[in-house]
Formats: sequence, structure tokens, C-alpha cells
Amino acid sequence: MRFGVHTGLQHTDFDELVALWRRIEAQPAFEWISIWDHFYAADGSGDPHCLEAVTAHAALCCTTARVRCGSLVYSVGYRHPAVLANVAASLDRLSGGRVTLGLGAGWLAAEYDAYGLPFPPPGVRLRQLDEAIECIAALLRTPEATYRGEHFTLHHARCEPKPLQDPLPLWIGGGGEQVTLRIAARHADGWNVPFVDPEVFAHKVRVLEHHCEGASRDPLTLEKAVNVGLAWDEDDLHRQFDRIAEYVRPGVLTGSTQEMVDRIGAYREAGADWLIVARRAPFDADALDRFASEVLPAFR
Repeated sequence: MRFGVHTGLQHTDFDELVALWRRIEAQPAFEWISIWDHFYAADGSGDPHCLEAVTAHAALCCTTARVRCGSLVYSVGYRHPAVLANVAASLDRLSGGRVTLGLGAGWLAAEYDAYGLPFPPPGVRLRQLDEAIECIAALLRTPEATYRGEHFTLHHARCEPKPLQDPLPLWIGGGGEQVTLRIAARHADGWNVPFVDPEVFAHKVRVLEHHCEGASRDPLTLEKAVNVGLAWDEDDLHRQFDRIAEYVRPGVLTGSTQEMVDRIGAYREAGADWLIVARRAPFDADALDRFASEVLPAFR
């Protein structure tokens, strides 16, 4: 199992993020840092204080030298897949070949509504996601892409220069068992789901494996990741997650060091290749250092 940190972009600024990213990268146990894609705070409050994702992703690429620079996840409802493909290719070159591009169908209706962006029903957004990952893969991995779908069309389209990685990993985020996991099985290099307990994660892995079987794919070729919270006490949980604390609680590491080790072991047994700790401002870097020094040695 490999470990990383997912850094939220609400109620913070780049000075704080850069310091945090550098401190995370200084811990050898962490091999991943990612950002999210929101225009408003991702807590249902309607607070608009949130940094833009592509800018933050570029800053992450420039600030770090070792870790993978991920996105969990870009909403395909905010940018045409050709835009995301060109973003990914440029970011990968900026980072020296360390980018993972995570994609999702989007969920925070308030920010779509605020900006007048279409927010169709889930089935439509998932079909958009399915088409978008096909378009992005074609643009990044072939000399020329032609695609005609319900939502997106490419005419002999090119994305140059290509990313340094061949191929640049594409991940799908979300836990929907009928469609999202099928899209991941058919098209993605990795899959990520946030804030579920080990039992739910294990069930979703079994569903994902079923979809891989239907796609004639070896499930071991698809990386599986879970985002979890980290709270050494109740105050820390509520300080980070506020009004959504109870919603995320099933997927939060808490309690003693041994309890956290056991919980992570359960995710590993359930099939997780990556465990990514999701943090929000106000960031507590000391808590991450403690986690790296007290908990993660059990997995070396």
C-alpha cells in the first residue's frame, strides 16, 4: 500500500499550501499530493472561498519534485475534455512526468447554478464522463483523435506536445456501482472513492472486479484508492469537516495509533493500493507528521 495527502483548496491561500506541500514531500512515506476541483467550498455551506484547481495543480507541480501530483477529481462539466487533455499534457511536462489526471461527473449543484453551468441529471453527467475519458485518452495517447458522441465531438484533433508519461494515468472518482465503476473498469488506470469504511470499500472493489470481468480486463491492472479523513480527536474532526463531519465519519481514521493501523490494514485487505489522507484548512501539518511517524511505519 502507498500513501498520500489530498489538500482541499477552500479557506486557504498559496503561501499556506506551498508550505504544506513541501512539508508533506519531506516525509518519505507520502508519495502523492492531490488537489480538488471546486469553485465553492465543498461543504454545502455556499461559501465561495476556494482556489481554482488548474492553477493550484500547476503550483503543486512547480513546488514539488518527487511526489505524484494528482487531481481528485476534475469535473468534466466545467471544462471540455480537449481543454482537460491539454491541461494534463502541459502539467505533466511542468512536473517532469508526475501527473495523475482524475476525472469525475461533478456533484456540487450550487456552484453549477451560481455560474449558470448546465447541471443535468446524474445519468447524463455520467454519460458525459464516459465520453470525456475516451476523448482525453485519445488526445493524449494517439497522434490524432476523431470522436463523435452524444456530448463531445473531435475532428482530427491533436494535443501537442504530448505528456512525458506514456501513458499519463487517468483515474475515475466516485462510488456509483452501476455506471461509475463500469466506466472505471472500461477506461481508467485507477479508481478513487472518498470517505467509505473498509467494508463498503471491499464491496465496491468486488463490483469493480465484476465490471472488469465484463470488460475482459485484469482488475490488477487498475489502481484502487480510498480517501480518508484523519482526526486524532472529535474536535479535530469537526474543525476540519464542520457540517459534513457525520457524513464523512465512516471514512475517518481516528482513535489510538493501533486502531489506525488496524483500520488501514482493513483497507489494504479490502484491496486498496493507495490510502490518501484528505485534509482541509486550517491545515495541521503536525498531525500529518505524527501520522507518518507513529502509524505508517507499520506498513513499511
